[in-house]
This record gives sequence, C-alpha cells and structure tokens, in this order.
Amino acid sequence: MAMAFAMPAHALDWRLERSVGASASMTDNANQSATDPENALILSVTPSFTLRSHGSRRVQATLQYGLTGVARFGEDDSTDLYHNLNALGKAELVKDFLFIDGSARISQELISLLGSPADAEINDSNRATVGTYTISPYIQQRIGTFANAQARYTHSGAIFEDKENVPSDAVSNAFSASLTSGTRFTDLSWGLNYSIRDVTNRDENVGDSTFERVTASAGYAMTRTFRVFGTVGQEWNDFLSASETDGRSWSVGAGWAPTRRTSLEASVGERFFGNTYSMTARHRTRATNWNLSYVEDVSDISQFLGTAGTRYNYLCPDAEGNLQPVLDWPFSAPPASNCIAFGGTPGLVFGLRNGVFVSKTLRAGVGWGIGKLSYSLNAFDTRRDYQLLDSEDRSRGVTGAVNYRYAPKTNVIGSVDLTRNEAPAALSGATDREDDLLTLSLGINHQFATDLSGALTFRHTRRDSNAADADYEENRLTASVNMRF
Repeated sequence: MAMAFAMPAHALDWRLERSVGASASMTDNANQSATDPENALILSVTPSFTLRSHGSRRVQATLQYGLTGVARFGEDDSTDLYHNLNALGKAELVKDFLFIDGSARISQELISLLGSPADAEINDSNRATVGTYTISPYIQQRIGTFANAQARYTHSGAIFEDKENVPSDAVSNAFSASLTSGTRFTDLSWGLNYSIRDVTNRDENVGDSTFERVTASAGYAMTRTFRVFGTVGQEWNDFLSASETDGRSWSVGAGWAPTRRTSLEASVGERFFGNTYSMTARHRTRATNWNLSYVEDVSDISQFLGTAGTRYNYLCPDAEGNLQPVLDWPFSAPPASNCIAFGGTPGLVFGLRNGVFVSKTLRAGVGWGIGKLSYSLNAFDTRRDYQLLDSEDRSRGVTGAVNYRYAPKTNVIGSVDLTRNEAPAALSGATDREDDLLTLSLGINHQFATDLSGALTFRHTRRDSNAADADYEENRLTASVNMRF
C-alpha cells in the first residue's frame, strides 16, 4: 500500500528473478543419535523467486520467497513443506517528510542449543517455523539548520508454528522520538531521544513487558579523525516483580577514523543490570576486509528474532574477479547469482517462555584473497543472561573457510567450524550442559552455463557432550543443482 502511494511520484520498475534448486543427500545418521543412527536419503526441490524494485529513489524493496518440498527415505519416511520468506521495503510517501519501512521473514530456526543442529530438510526435530514482521511509519523534519526531528511508530511481532517447544507468540508496539543537531553544528553534536516499547504475549501465563527510556547525548570532534561522545539517561522497565529494573544510565566513548577504510569506536557505561561495553572496528585493504563488534542490550524474543535469525556466508566476485566474503547475509538467496555459499550462522529460538534477557555478542572476522585463493576466518561469542532465572547460556565458536578457483568456472571450497554451547541446569533441565560441535566440509562448485550451476559437498559432523547419550557423528554427501530462468 505504501508503495502504491509513492509510485505515481516516481517511475518504478520491478525485476523478477526465478530459479529452481534441487538436492539429494545421503547421510548415515539422519536423526543425529548416539545410540540409534539412521541411514537416510533426503530429496528436496525449491522453486523460488526474487523481486526487486529499480528506478526509484523514493521506493526500494526486495522480496525473496522459496517453497521447499522434502522427501525422506529411510527408517523414518516422511515428507514436509517449508516456506522461506525475506522481504524488506521502504518508501517515501511525502517528500522529505513522511516515510515507511517494513520487513517480513519466515524461516526454520533452532529451538535449542542442546538439540540437533541439522537443517530442517535433514531433521526438523529441533527446528521451528518462525515468522517475524515489522511495519514502521515515521516522519522527519528539518528545523532550519538548527536541528533534525523524527517521530517513529513501530508495530512488530513474532509468530511460531510449534506452540509446545517455543516461546509464546508476541506483538510489540513501540514509539520513539528524537531531536538531533543540524548542519549549523560542525564539531559539536547533540541529541535528545525518547523510546517506549510494549510487548504483549499471546499466552496468558506469560507476563507482558514494557521498556521505556530517555537519553541525552553529546559529542565533540577533537580533530578531523578523532571524536569523543557521551550519553546520560533514565529508564523504566516492567518485566520483573522481584528485581530492580529501573535506573539511571550513562556511557562515554571515543571514535577514530583516520581514513575512509579504517574506523574504530568504543564506549563504556552503566545500566540497571551492570556495566556495559560496546565496540565496532572496520579496516579494509585491497585484499583484506577486517571487522570487529561487541554489543550489549536488553532484549526479548520478539525483538531478538528480528535481527538474529539465520545468517548466510557467501563468496562473491568483486570488480576485478577476485572472490570476497559477504558475511551474515540475511537472505537464503545469494547477494548475486554468481556468489558461492560457504556456511553461515544459525539463528536460535529460545525455549524459555519468559524470554527477557541481556544479550552480549562479540563478533570478529577477516577475509582476504590472494590470486586464486580466498580465505575467511570468523569468530563469535554470544551470552544471554536470562533475567527471570538469573541464569546464562553461552555459544561461542570459530569458522575457517578457504576457496580455490580451480578453473574459471570451478571452485573448490573447504571449511572447519568449531562451536561450544554451554547451558546451566536451570535451562537444560538436568545438570550443567556443555557440548562441543565440530563440522568439516569439502565441496566442489561448477558453473555449467550462465543460468545453471551445481555442487557436490561432503560434510562430517561430530558432537562431544558431557551429557549421557548426547555424543554423535554424522557423514553426509549432498549433490545439488540450481537453475535460473
């Protein structure tokens, strides 16, 4: 509807890309069991399309949808259909004043860190179909050169197919307003911000939540490349009855950007749950791309899923033909048709119904290319401090991947992934749980024609756990083909 209002004001073209993919996988442990492994043949086919807007500054939209049909043959014959949707859009309804953003996502996400990590096509015992959506109209106005004002309303939600093992469906309504410094201010910057978000759970046994916060910020550019900044504020939260969730907040930090290819920003502060830290760093050279980030924030299941679903990693050729990593891509479809997939990071649907937690996430990565070889190394460390149970789970790991361009249309890809998942007894339901997961992958990808590509991939997975009967090994061979038309 928003696009329909904006389209008459500016020409809008749509580009449709269609494709169909098929795969066959042989596995010696489809159920990833320590005591009763099952051999299986899994066949899947996925017709999909991507729709992108072009030719308009005022409307930008991308929609990707795929329907995967799966047939499993073995000791547990079964069939399934899985929907996957990723949609993003934004439109300028009234020039320089009224805007609207929207997004929607449907995917199959992990239910628990302690269950099977297999994709839904192989084994969906630890997967749930999850839908998330947001729609956010907002207005912004320049007040001369003195300030910029913005007011935004956001309606969002999280919907779960499996009602037994996942959190309650949730709906969130939020309002935010800000007044920030205009172009009159050069070295000095300032801002006033207010936000409130109310979360309603469909399950009557799960309490609702409210998060409200007001902050004032200021920054000053000491030199052309170095600046300092700080914030003070107050917040009022309502999600616990026995603990103090209100309080003052503050933070101070500095940013350094000596070149357009290098930047570093870090801050330290305090909120009601304790000390807080944040950091982002980026550095890019002709052959390498480095990144580092650390973020802490109060979150809940409805907010977390919007930004923490499954992410995909791809290798895409640059202008000179060298493959460069594109990390944490939110779509299952690649950024471009000539990109090669090499793993990713699964999202997680938390089994805790009252899912208010403090998330602490560290990510670091580097990718580089030398001639026919491209490398990447990525690490992460995510902790979730659940406020209702005073317990914390943790997931950390490192992934290394290498791509060798054997021929102009043939690539050999290998990767090693090490992950450790930790959960206390309060979350695991028994004793403190610790799992180590190792995944080795080796494959070959070939471009048969402009619109036809195929791959053959071998994957070995092994889990070592301190829980009884939780260890397992799996070997899997997958042949896949994809055709665009």
